[in-house]
Amino acid sequence: MFLIENIWLILFFTWGLPLTYYRSKFRKMVYQTDSWTINIKPYFGKELKALFGNLYPENRNYLKLRNFYRFYLIVYLLLFTAYLTFNKDNHMNEIKIGSIIPAFTLPDQNGNLFDINSVLGKKNLVIYFYPKDDSPGCTAQACAFRDQFEVFSEADAVIIGISSQSVISHKEFAEKHRLSFTLLSDEGNKIRKQFGVPTNLFGLLPGRVTYVTDKSGKVIYTFNSQFQTEKHVDEALRILKDLQ
Repeated sequence: MFLIENIWLILFFTWGLPLTYYRSKFRKMVYQTDSWTINIKPYFGKELKALFGNLYPENRNYLKLRNFYRFYLIVYLLLFTAYLTFNKDNHMNEIKIGSIIPAFTLPDQNGNLFDINSVLGKKNLVIYFYPKDDSPGCTAQACAFRDQFEVFSEADAVIIGISSQSVISHKEFAEKHRLSFTLLSDEGNKIRKQFGVPTNLFGLLPGRVTYVTDKSGKVIYTFNSQFQTEKHVDEALRILKDLQ
């Protein structure tokens, strides 16, 4: 499961190591230095000419190294293209404005099964997916939802946070920060995938997305931002106030 879920990280890392090695050797040869610092200097003109041209036609070592570098670079670009294509296809059915959220049941921070059908038709919903319990951004976001809990209640809305950590992790997170709303444990990211939550950094970082729905379960707003954590709260409240 780990290999499948992190396949792009593994591929980029595995192929990136020899690519980095050959590029370093190539730059040293092109710029005629043995210092490793050439790898961090913003010199690219001569490197590009040497890579796509034939800067030293009589130098066999140059020709051999250039071909290795070309090969690894081309494969790396193909991997990147495949990732973009796969990522696009994977999100073709993602939940968008106007979509009806899928039915799901997950354990909450107290170990009780929470069925989304128990609130559909009764409450507006603010469902937010976040990367990890107790990380700085996720803590700031959760505490912002906590601080506005009464305002959300007045808007007849239920707050539901979802991430892949365990029930125990959610329990500790909720108790540590006195969180008064529901946290659901989506181990295996099944529900995250059902929603088609986009990832960040080439699939390395779980996305941070908030979905606001009306009482019928229809999505009326989404907000996707990894770093504007507290804006998720502000935007959800703004939409709910417009709904009233």
